[in-house]
Parts: sequence; structure tokens; C-alpha cells
Amino acid sequence: MPKTGRHNSLIDVEGILVGHFTSRKYASGVTAILSPEGATAGVDVRGSAPGTRETDLLQPMNLVEKVQAVVLTGGSVYGLATADGVVRRLEKKGWGFPLQDGHVAPIVPAAALFDLGRGKQFVPPIGPKWGAAACDAAGSAGFPLGSVGAGTGAMAGGIKGGLETASEALPSGIIVAAIVAVNPLGSVIDPATGRFWEIRQGMGSEFGALGKRAV
Repeated sequence: MPKTGRHNSLIDVEGILVGHFTSRKYASGVTAILSPEGATAGVDVRGSAPGTRETDLLQPMNLVEKVQAVVLTGGSVYGLATADGVVRRLEKKGWGFPLQDGHVAPIVPAAALFDLGRGKQFVPPIGPKWGAAACDAAGSAGFPLGSVGAGTGAMAGGIKGGLETASEALPSGIIVAAIVAVNPLGSVIDPATGRFWEIRQGMGSEFGALGKRAV
């Protein structure tokens, strides 16, 4: 049976920091994933309307091999500006691709989900300040899940979506982990059982008792 990491979380990977900025008022937010030492990154962009920033940089034929952060954000096209705030914060820390005279260029790819119209106003006042706040909150301790950060305004097939994380400890000692802001179309309910599709993928009792049919 698979074994989770200590926290069943992305922070089980040594050197990874995670922080959120959450706006309940505007039903949107930002999640910043930091790597002080830099992390080798790759990308696979899918979907019919992806909202991304600097993902082309991660193609294997390109010069830059490591990123200092990855940003997951709400706000659709407006939310990509949150990465500017993270870049400025990391510049002050001296994290980034080395340039002349001691300067650095922080490498911060970002991806946005569509949550417009789910808060007090159709377009939230999302931008660099939100990204900087998420960066400031980043740490190696446990972080909240669900309707927080990039998952604040997320929906999943007509019910509430959100942000989740998981990890697996391999027999070799290597930790494999993921973090995801879930905002899909379609149904998350198995029509044959009336329960969430995810239940069959759970480790042990992480989803609790099955209980009665959801529908």
C-alpha cells in the first residue's frame, strides 16, 4: 500500500515553502510555492484556454534550468500579475538567475484559473500586492487547504472546488508530491455510486467514512 509523506503535503519535499493570500470578500486568491535553492522545472500546458506566464521558459531546450517560485492564482488573465509581486520580493532576497554586477532575475512561472464573478465584484482587485502577500506567508510548516489561496473561488462541477496537496514516500526514500487548485467543468460525482470519484483514489481513510449517497 502506498505510504504518504510526513504531512501528506508538498512541504514533505525538502526545501519547498508554500504560502497563501486569500480574499473572502472577492472570492479569489494566490498560492506561492518557493524554492530558495532553485528547483529544476518542466511544464505540460493543456486545456483549451490556458492562462500562464513564463511556461515557455521551462521547455528543455531553453537556457534557464531552475525556478525560484511557481505561482498558482485565481483571477484569470488579471491574476497573472500576482507573479510580479513575487518577483519583486525574491529580487530583494537575492534569489534568481544570476546577472551581471550581482543582480538577479527571479524566475517565477505562473498559472491562473477562472474564478471571475464569484465575489463582490466581477473582476477582483488582484495583482502584485496579493502575490507579495502570498510570498511573505510562505513557510515550511503545514498550510491550510480547501477554499484558500488559488482555490478560494474555485468550483468543481457545480460544487465548491479548492486547493489540495498530497505526497507519497517511495521505498527508495524519494518523496513525490503534488499541489493542485481544482476548478474543473463536468461532474465530480460517480453516477453509479452517488459518491465522489476521488474516493477510489484515497489512501486509507483520508476521505473518511463513505456514508450515504451524495445524490
